[in-house]
Amino acid sequence: MPSIKQVQITFDCESPRRVARFWCEVLGYVEPPPPEGFATWGEHERSLPPEERDTWAACVDPSGVGPRLYFQRVPEGKSVKNRVHLDVRVGTGLVGEERLAALEAECARLIPLGAVRGQLLLADEENESCLGMQDVEGNEFCLD
Repeated sequence: MPSIKQVQITFDCESPRRVARFWCEVLGYVEPPPPEGFATWGEHERSLPPEERDTWAACVDPSGVGPRLYFQRVPEGKSVKNRVHLDVRVGTGLVGEERLAALEAECARLIPLGAVRGQLLLADEENESCLGMQDVEGNEFCLD
């Protein structure tokens, strides 16, 4: 039997620290501790040459259950729809108006953080309702 592997989800982005802060707020994740010898990530960043600042960031599930998210700076901007996206599970077990209310409440919480609302897909014979969103750099995700 093959062993179970842990995964890390990696985002290419323009400003890793900004995108990491957004996803920490969305998911309740935290930054990992700064490198040894530094009290904060800001202190670590200031120790680097300017071209090496904000080249990467990470956030982790404080309970240790969810995957680590890693954000890396890339020179090119986002140009097409994501082939993979996150579904943020805020309506699990809810149906109908109760589910829609949970999706709308989470959307209202995320918009002040920089999220952009997308299309609401209403329930059909096979799927429950979900709400498309974009993060602070335009990466698609769904409230599910």
